[in-house]
Order: sequence, then structure tokens, then C-alpha cells
Amino acid sequence: MARLRGLFPIILIIGLGAVSGFSGPNDLPDGLTISQCIEISLSQNPLWLSSEHDVRASLARIERAKARPRPNLDFDSDLQPGFLDFGGSGESYLGVSQILEFPGRRGLRTRIARLESEEAAADRCVLRAEIVFQIKETFFGVLLAEEKRNYAARNLALARDFLEKAKVKFEAGDAARVEYVRAGVEESKAATALAVAENRILLEKARLNFLLGRPKSEPLNLRGSLIRARVPFDVVSLVERAQAVRPEMAAMNARLAKAGAAKKEAGLSYLPDFSLGLSRHRIAGEKTTWDFTLSVPVPLFFWQPLRGEIAERQAELLSLEQKARQMRNSISLEVEQAGFQARAAEGQIALFQDKILVQAREVHDLFLYSFQEGEITGIELIEARRTLIEALESYADALFVYNTALASLEKSVGAPIEGVEN
Repeated sequence: MARLRGLFPIILIIGLGAVSGFSGPNDLPDGLTISQCIEISLSQNPLWLSSEHDVRASLARIERAKARPRPNLDFDSDLQPGFLDFGGSGESYLGVSQILEFPGRRGLRTRIARLESEEAAADRCVLRAEIVFQIKETFFGVLLAEEKRNYAARNLALARDFLEKAKVKFEAGDAARVEYVRAGVEESKAATALAVAENRILLEKARLNFLLGRPKSEPLNLRGSLIRARVPFDVVSLVERAQAVRPEMAAMNARLAKAGAAKKEAGLSYLPDFSLGLSRHRIAGEKTTWDFTLSVPVPLFFWQPLRGEIAERQAELLSLEQKARQMRNSISLEVEQAGFQARAAEGQIALFQDKILVQAREVHDLFLYSFQEGEITGIELIEARRTLIEALESYADALFVYNTALASLEKSVGAPIEGVEN
């Protein structure tokens, strides 16, 4: 047992990363935190920057909707004795005309433009939530890849150490050749696994650099950990909160209000706009007079708006009402699924911490001690070590799933959850 206590620190080195957090490049002082990554991405993401201009354009359309029709300056020259002989014209008109919209039409048009601007702003919030989620998912993906690389590196170190011991035993005649060969195979497999893990880190960092608007091969150090305190939440209250603050619902509500206003605007097609004109009327040899004109369109073909524009707006409104209903159901489902996934990951993490990792380490410790005492073969020790490595990797996977589930839950709610870094 004294030998076992001496070997215990070496045995546990495999699990240090999963229990005490991460060590290595991501803990450097100049490493980027998840908040810094989000900030960088939002300052450089082309879609996000483009959405800002979309909102500004929608605000400009409000001013355009407020604008009144421009007046017309009218000039009519008749009875000219020659081509373009304005001075010899026998009769001329010089005046101004103005279209006066039916009361309420301009205000309704402005309201529609305001609702379109609200829709654009809500769509921008949707885009931000998606960008933030992608950053968080990729950030944790890099941490997971680095953690598995650490496991692979430690596994390779142990495999090489085991190969040296197997070689010594084989040369001393205390072990069969098959054990020595198997140790060599395990060392090669561990080296391959480490190379795969290194490539995985490069891929995840390239993806994160892409989201940050940086060159894909630019060096990237992160500062963070997959391990976090449990975040309590209530799914029912989160569903209610999502229905109230989710930007997609805000955009849908703006579309519904806009469709209702558009339908009302279509109904105003029966109500005429007025055109008023005032002109100076000159006839050669006679006294100058003034003319006043009032023009009002006659809704003779009254069925055309009813069958065309009004019917179209009514159908659009009914369609949006059904889409809003579907969206509410979809939001509830998203929140429930993300909450269920987070709860399931919580259970897995607790199971790993309380039982699986403890048992896997105990089995590995016993097998290693038995191997040192010559009671078992190296093949049995290899299987025990493989079981421990797989348990540690599965534990890291559970931590990753928990973090991404919380990020997904925050995205599905549409607002930060208490305890979740925004």
C-alpha cells in the first residue's frame, strides 16, 4: 500500500484537468474571455454591422412616410400664333395645385413605417442572440478540444511509461512478448489520438477566429473553464418570460400590427384624396381672371379594392395570426427542450463526479498496483486505463453539453438568465 500511495499522484494526473479546471494556454493573462469574444464579434461581424444600417434605413422611411405630397406649379399656354410663341399666346394659365390626402391616411402610413422600424430593430436583436450563441458554443468547443488534448497528452505519457516498463519486464523474462507488442500498439494509438486532438483544436480555433472576424490561422488563447456552478432555473417561468421578451415575438407583434394597419389603409382606398388648384387665367384683350379647381376621384369600380388590395391584406393578416400562434408554441418547445437538456447534463455531471470517475480511478489504481506486483498482465491494465480515459472524456463532454444547453436556454428565452454570463 505504501507503493500505491507513492504512485497515487502520478495516477491522478489524468483527471486533474476535469476536476480542478483547465491549465495551459487558455489561462494566460492575455487570453480572451467569453465576454471579450462576444464584444469583438459584435464590433466586426458584417451581418451585425449591416443590420445597424437596416435599422437606420427603416427610421429614414418613417420621415419619408410623414412627407406631404409636393405642390405642382402649372402653366398652360394656348392659341400661340407660332411655334413656342409664348408672348403672342391668346390664352394662358399660371397656377399651383396641391393634393390633400384624406384625413388619417398620412398618419396611418406613418404608423406602418414605425412598425416596420420596430420589426427591423427586433430582427437585429434576433441576429445578436444568434451571434452570441454561436460564439459561446464555439468558445466552449475550443475549451473541450483543449481538455481532450490534455487527456490525450497524459495518456500518451502513461502509454510510453508503460511501454518502457513492459520492455524491461520482457527483456528480464518476466513478461510475455505479446504484452510488449500490445504496449507498443497502445503507444502508437495514443500518439495518433493526440494528433487528432491537436487538429481538433486547430479546427475549433479557426471557427472561433472566423466568428471574431480574424484570420483563421491567427493565434488564439482563451481564458475560461467548462466547470461552472449549477445554475438554478424554473422552466415554466422561463417560458412565460420568453413569450414576453423574445425578440422574435416582438418582430411578429410588429408584423401583426403592421398587417392590421395595412388592411385599414386598404379600406381607405374608398375614401378619396382631393386635388385643389388655383391659377391665373389670361385671355388676350380681356380682363385677367382667376380659376379654382377641385378634383375628386369617383370610386366607380368599388369592387376592385374589395377583391384585390383589401382581400390581399385580409389574407396576409390571417396568415400572420397563424404564424404567431405557431411561433408561441415553438418558443415554448425550445425553452423546454433547452431546459431538459441542461437538467439532463446536470444529472450526468453529478453522476460522473460522485460515482463514475471515482470508481474508474479506483479500478485503475488497483490494476496498476496489481500490475506492479505482477498479479495481472499489462493487457488488463491497458483496459483499465482506457476505461478511465473514456470516463474523463465523457465527463468533459457532459460539461460542454451543460454549458451549451445554458447558452441555448438563454437564446431561447431571449434574455440573460441569472447566473449565466451574457
